[in-house]
Amino acid sequence: MLPNSDIGIIGFGAFGRLMARHLAPHFSLCAYDPAPGSGMEGVMQVDLPAAASCPIVILAMPVGAMEETVRAIGPHLRRGVLVLDVGSVKVNPAAIMRRGLPAHADIVATHPLFGPQSARDGIRGLKIAVCPVRGKRAPRVAAFLRKVLGLDVILTTPEAHDREAAMVQGLTHLVAKVLVQMEPLPSRMTTRSFELILQAVGMVRHDAPEVFRAIEQANPYSHGVRRRFFDLASALDTELAKG
Repeated sequence: MLPNSDIGIIGFGAFGRLMARHLAPHFSLCAYDPAPGSGMEGVMQVDLPAAASCPIVILAMPVGAMEETVRAIGPHLRRGVLVLDVGSVKVNPAAIMRRGLPAHADIVATHPLFGPQSARDGIRGLKIAVCPVRGKRAPRVAAFLRKVLGLDVILTTPEAHDREAAMVQGLTHLVAKVLVQMEPLPSRMTTRSFELILQAVGMVRHDAPEVFRAIEQANPYSHGVRRRFFDLASALDTELAKG
């Protein structure tokens, strides 16, 4: 029996649940996740074919599982379906969806520039990138996100997104990863600037390992940004060693 739901969420982890809380007042929802977990009030737990049969399908699994998931849902998508993803990188997922989903599916790649930690006080005013991939429904998606959910929508391309995200997210998570390994860090005699650094570390330290790997390895521009950062840091270290 198929669910009578507006949106099927595929991947019901921390971010899938965050989405569901904010979408539930506006849509009927169902969700599928391969890992067993607790349900959520107002969200029907279904199998993969049922979630993929909804008019709108949101892919919220790790980026590494995107290709396998796209291949699995293809036969179950109804004509005219709108498929969106919410991954941290956009070039490769957009290419996977364009290549693997049937031609009758409209595709919009999105990246909410926040997570459960930064959205704990609500999502209004937070940023989301929206990348049209196939079809003409991206402006309607952007309008809903802006007018109904109150998000700050950035219309862009997958390539432009990944170029900026390689620095914005790549450096943030890279520095946080190093600082976590340097713990314990001072907590008593601190400056405001250091406290802001600790706050930034706290916002990403509990992200799933798959998020870090996607940001640093699945983004085609991250290696260049990372290499430049380490080269400049090494040159500065050499300069300081010389006195």
